[in-house]
Amino acid sequence: MHAVASTSETRTTSSPGRFRWRVIDIVVASVLGVASGLIFLLWNIGYLGPKTLLEPLLPGLQGLLDGPWLFAGVLGALIIRKPGAAIYTETLAAVVSALVGNSWGGFLTIEAGLVQGLGAELIVLLFLYRRFTLPVAILAGAGAALAGGINNLVLWYAGADVAFTGVYLVSTVLSGAVIAGALTWFLARGLAATGALDRFAIGREARSRV
Repeated sequence: MHAVASTSETRTTSSPGRFRWRVIDIVVASVLGVASGLIFLLWNIGYLGPKTLLEPLLPGLQGLLDGPWLFAGVLGALIIRKPGAAIYTETLAAVVSALVGNSWGGFLTIEAGLVQGLGAELIVLLFLYRRFTLPVAILAGAGAALAGGINNLVLWYAGADVAFTGVYLVSTVLSGAVIAGALTWFLARGLAATGALDRFAIGREARSRV
């Protein structure tokens, strides 16, 4: 069974049409984006408590709270495995957050989602959309965090000193790597194990491990 799964996986990887989006890819990516956007909405409120505790300890440490806003793109990339999946899911999640309303404004929320999704997208592109291991997921989460962190420094923390900038970037990248990267990788595997993703490579991989 392992040999059959491996052969099938190789055939799927080498197929010239593997980068084309199917209807099911669009549907599932959209569901992931909307569901992630609803989680964003909860975190828009939930992060306020921890933020008030972290900021006085060390300015910039609030970057540790960024991870829950970064996972959508990584999740989309791990499941869909097509060019643009990270950008699409992260941006759609940001659109949901913007439409319902938050303190950052609609356009800037969507812009942030686009930048964060691009950060994750560039990592999976670096591996030519062929590797979706735990280390790659961690790098994608860190990439989303780094892109989003730089964006935040430009838009929200303009003029910040070197100490704040360093602490904030390290904190947000760490949060992105752990929450948006590692935890999201385990989440994607958990979803695949339920059988809900059997029409995707991640679902076939889950079956081959049984």
